[in-house]
Amino acid sequence: MPHLRAHEVQKLLHNKFVVILGDSIQRAVYKDLVLLLQKDCLLSSNQLKSKGELSFEHDVLLEGGRWGRMHNGTHYREVRQFCSGHHLVRFYFLTRAYSPYVEDILHQLRWGHYAPDLVVMNSCLWDLSRYGRNFRRRYQEDLEKLFSRLDQVLPASCLLVWNTAMPIAEVVSGGFILPDGPACPTRLREDVMEANFYSSAEAVRRGFDVLDLHFHFRHAGQHRLSDGVHWDERAHRHLSQLLLAHVADAWGVVLPAHNPVGRWIRDVPAQRQPDRADRWQPRDHDRREVREAPESRHSSSPRYHRHSPQRSSSHARNLPSRREDAMFSSPSSQQQPFRRVSPRRRNEHNRESSSAYPKVKTLIRNFIFVIFTIGFSVC
Repeated sequence: MPHLRAHEVQKLLHNKFVVILGDSIQRAVYKDLVLLLQKDCLLSSNQLKSKGELSFEHDVLLEGGRWGRMHNGTHYREVRQFCSGHHLVRFYFLTRAYSPYVEDILHQLRWGHYAPDLVVMNSCLWDLSRYGRNFRRRYQEDLEKLFSRLDQVLPASCLLVWNTAMPIAEVVSGGFILPDGPACPTRLREDVMEANFYSSAEAVRRGFDVLDLHFHFRHAGQHRLSDGVHWDERAHRHLSQLLLAHVADAWGVVLPAHNPVGRWIRDVPAQRQPDRADRWQPRDHDRREVREAPESRHSSSPRYHRHSPQRSSSHARNLPSRREDAMFSSPSSQQQPFRRVSPRRRNEHNRESSSAYPKVKTLIRNFIFVIFTIGFSVC
């Protein structure tokens, strides 16, 4: 897996509207991505721990947080947004996979002036800790409603990546634990793994992408913070690289084959201008597609079969600076330089190929047998 630098992440997400939804872990995902879009450095400990601040690395707090009362209740709200000339990243804090508030967010995404290009989402720990003990039935019902609505609301060109919940320690503490509940809920580690199974299965059933963070970080306890839930800056940078590599693969973007990293980010590369070898080159078939259909912005993926509302195709570079207007705005979305084949289509193609091969082989074998039989009879 290559280690992408800031200027390469800027190219990958050029003119893209990215939406991240989830708890404090996903807020750190948002922060690391916003930081990586601007410079090659890691988050500080204070940046990881802070929540609801009015500004983080040139982003703005649109709603909730320190604009209101800070608390650890299920109705806590925090909506953040980073906006530059060619990038827009927005974060919504969630305490439940599906709720009236999530429905309001989906309404904004559906009827906003611009459609999202990438949605990254997870909701798990709050669901397991704050809404009763019968999480299996309730969580599954919420997931079914959530993915059904996402399937209806998101346009065909949007890539949705469901992050599984990251592994937690045996002893945990955090704002998601009930104030009058046990300090360390029993079976929470096992419940997280079971919830990941349910959410991944439902996402795959609906044709969405899954990034299994629980698998990638299962042996990385040394990068987990003392609360047993959150992770340090190097873990989050590794998470960002995993996410960006997944997105690039889904969009058909060939990543630069330089500076590969192992399991963890060892050193932060120094800032420098990209040389000729670092420049991204589309594959030959991508070049043909760009020439043949330069105006196409939508993926040919069969994942969705629905009509999305018309969105503005304005190419204005200046985005609204007011918090009220920015809630429903995003940068202009030019045509994507690469088309992609969705995981569902790739899997269907593989299944068709694998199922057709034995049939052809059998037909050839039968044909040869008939020829030898006829020849033997003639002789």
